[in-house]
Amino acid sequence: MSEIKTISEPAREIPVRCEVDVLVVGGGPAGIMAAEAAAESGARTMLIENRGFLGGNLAIGLPVLGFLGRKGNPIIKGAPERFIGRLRDKGAASEHVPCKLHVSLTIIDPEQAKSEALATMERAGVEVLMYAMAVDVVKRGSDVCGVVIESKAGREAILAHTVIDCTGDGDVAFRAGVECRKGDANGGMQPPTLMFAMQGVDVDALRRAIVEHPDIYDMDTMPAEQFRRRNFITVGLRRQIAEARDAGIDIPVARTILITGIADDEIWVNMSRVNGVDSTDPESYTRGEIAARRQIYDIERYLKRFVPGFADARMKCVAPFMGIRESRVIVGRYILTADDILACRRFDDAVAVASYPVDIHHAVGGDCTLYWCDDCYDIPYRSLVPAAVGGLLVAGRCASLSHEAMASARVMSTCMAMGEAAGRAAAIAAREGIGAGDIDVEMLQRELVNSGAYLRK
Repeated sequence: MSEIKTISEPAREIPVRCEVDVLVVGGGPAGIMAAEAAAESGARTMLIENRGFLGGNLAIGLPVLGFLGRKGNPIIKGAPERFIGRLRDKGAASEHVPCKLHVSLTIIDPEQAKSEALATMERAGVEVLMYAMAVDVVKRGSDVCGVVIESKAGREAILAHTVIDCTGDGDVAFRAGVECRKGDANGGMQPPTLMFAMQGVDVDALRRAIVEHPDIYDMDTMPAEQFRRRNFITVGLRRQIAEARDAGIDIPVARTILITGIADDEIWVNMSRVNGVDSTDPESYTRGEIAARRQIYDIERYLKRFVPGFADARMKCVAPFMGIRESRVIVGRYILTADDILACRRFDDAVAVASYPVDIHHAVGGDCTLYWCDDCYDIPYRSLVPAAVGGLLVAGRCASLSHEAMASARVMSTCMAMGEAAGRAAAIAAREGIGAGDIDVEMLQRELVNSGAYLRK
């Protein structure tokens, strides 16, 4: 191994771009909800994003899973539900559809999701800065009081009473010295997927094949009747994958995962998989993007040859980035566990409710394992609060979650609910002039309920 070289960077004065009450880093599902909630609650709020659009995983062709609980009742309400409602008003989102495997699914149009995310920020009065990456933190003792950003304008600082890390990878928390963990006991992380869309699909032919010939076109745990609906997700067709492999087509997953789109002839494909990718390592991330892009063309060949309805379909588009299922999580004041989820546990400091299964895509191989709770479970506020660093909240899949718990709480509906809770908490902290870890959680819960959020009280 070659010796690692270093250089010395000269000290320099960094200009302060602005000072705000709440700074949200990351404009994905958690981030846009956090920023909207903080601004609605009266805080001067800024959102920074390193891409040229907002929405994160809302913009890559995924359905939003988990708005409903196992009993079919709405469990994600408040700001996330209003966001979906605005998309629905534009014909860009479906109703929440019960699903035996995924509890519920909501189909959205990714391009409209980007536009609505920006419109939501404008409506709430959030200052948005894109093409800027948080590369360091500003600390006062053990408290975060801002971040350092890099952009084409150079290196600048943004100061804030509270920073909310919604990066998905826990980037701000990591740079602030928060203890972070990755993966299972062996460090294995769930592999990412590069989504792509097929257009010109005869969705009715696919539907009929599954409904009328379940012995041939198998679906894992899902009854054939579920596919009579307009919107559905397939998880199965293992026989067809085996046939494709026998024909020399390399398929990286064990099951065919297809998601109906907003358009009648559109299907989004969730089948690429690159094991061993670490999204916090740019070399690894790059390798994963390249490998996944190669995989999608074999997957397209498979669909056109072996899956009903795809013979005359064509590839419409590829998602702008891979969907990352797992990377860093923080160690917070409470680490949510699989036992909490499977026991449908309630917490006195609950700030969100979730019901998606523990859905672990295996770090090795191409299959996955799912476990369900009987109803739904709470996410405690303590899981958004780092254990030993102040001035910082963390929302989304990088919150304080065990490997197994993250496999449930990582879905977008739950991340959106965590984001709203973090945003309202940060606004309370700014208003009261105290740390976000010291707020009155009952006050936060009242504000969440008053804004329409669902808590099991």
